[in-house]
Amino acid sequence: MKIAVCVSHVPDTATKVIIGSDGKSIDPSGVTYVVNPYDEFAIEEALKTKEQLGGEVVVISLGTDANKESIRKALAMGADSGVLLKDENQRDSFGVAKALAEEIKNQGAEIVFFGKQSVDYDNSITGQLTAELLGYNCVTVVVDLKIDGNKVIAEREIEGGREVVETSLPVVITAQKGLNEPRYASLKGIMAAKRKTIEEKEAAPAENYVEILRMKKPAPKQPGKILGSDASAVPELIRLLREEAKVI
Repeated sequence: MKIAVCVSHVPDTATKVIIGSDGKSIDPSGVTYVVNPYDEFAIEEALKTKEQLGGEVVVISLGTDANKESIRKALAMGADSGVLLKDENQRDSFGVAKALAEEIKNQGAEIVFFGKQSVDYDNSITGQLTAELLGYNCVTVVVDLKIDGNKVIAEREIEGGREVVETSLPVVITAQKGLNEPRYASLKGIMAAKRKTIEEKEAAPAENYVEILRMKKPAPKQPGKILGSDASAVPELIRLLREEAKVI
């Protein structure tokens, strides 16, 4: 069985982001990039699925040569091979999904794992779009997964609780925190990853439907106010909450 896991190469959430001179992208200088944190749960679940069902795990990433760093981490964790879909241009979620779907189809993967979202754009739709383009079933924000033959039983987070759904292969699963505890790459795994193949391909072309017009940083937080130290400050507090903060 072929199992695919799609990973993003994203800025570390601790990175201080600076908007580039074009006003539409971040300045990459000084930025540390990592495997998208939610994708680490996807990698781990792909490896667990392989251990349970057999087969092989292929890691797929869309981007530049820098993405090889994230692919190598997945290989060091235990994935069998990697594919870099090369594209220097910025793509929207549909453009990313189009390229990933073409490669997944080429690989013949029956089970595909994504993180539930990437921490850079937070669109949370690439997995679903890929499933639609492939014609695969799809279960999102999964926190527990069981695969028995062709049957897939997944527990997913919903607002206010969880639900259990049943579907069948082929399937796209998007992983939520809590699905598993991602393993650390061992020294043996790191050394083995250096010998594993990363195949480079040109990404399938796709038209962008979304254009970034401008990026801007959030407005700085306003300084706090101390209105008093006893009950006499309550009327003024209520006035400010009503007229300035507009929360009551």
